[in-house]
Amino acid sequence: MNFEKKIQELKIKLPEAKPPVGSYVATKITGNLLFISGQISVAENGELIKGKIGKDLSTEQGYEAAKRCGLNIVAQVKVACNGDLSKIKSCIKLTGFVNSTEDFTEQPKVINGASDLIANIFGDVGMHTRAAVSTNSLPLGVSVEVDAIFELK
Repeated sequence: MNFEKKIQELKIKLPEAKPPVGSYVATKITGNLLFISGQISVAENGELIKGKIGKDLSTEQGYEAAKRCGLNIVAQVKVACNGDLSKIKSCIKLTGFVNSTEDFTEQPKVINGASDLIANIFGDVGMHTRAAVSTNSLPLGVSVEVDAIFELK
C-alpha cells in the first residue's frame, strides 16, 4: 500500500512536525522500533485544543482532538523516516491520555480519533495495541496527548 497516496485520497493535510518543547527528542529509533513522543491536541489553525473532556468538551470534540494528535504522530513519523512512509512495517502501540473529569468514562471513544486515523492511513499495517487513560491534567492544559511506537522495515 502506498501510504502517501492514501493520505492524498483521504484529503489529509499533515501538519508541520514540531520540535519538542522540553528536554527530550520528538522521535527515537532503536533497532527497528520508532518511538514517537507524546503529541498534543493542536487545531489546524495552530491553536491548542484545551479543556477537560466531559466538562469543556464533548466526547466527539475529544475524538477530533485525538485525531489531531494522530496527524501530528504521522507528521513526526514522516520526518523520522526522511519523508519515506514506506519504511513503516507496522504500528505497534498507541497510548492516549485524556484530560477528563473524574466521572468521565469514554476515554476509548476519544482515543479512537487517533486510532481510526492511523488505521485509515496505514490499513492493516496501522492496526495496533492501545491504552486509553484518563488524567486530571495534561501539558499546557490540552485535552488529549497520544504517543506511538512503530516497527520499521
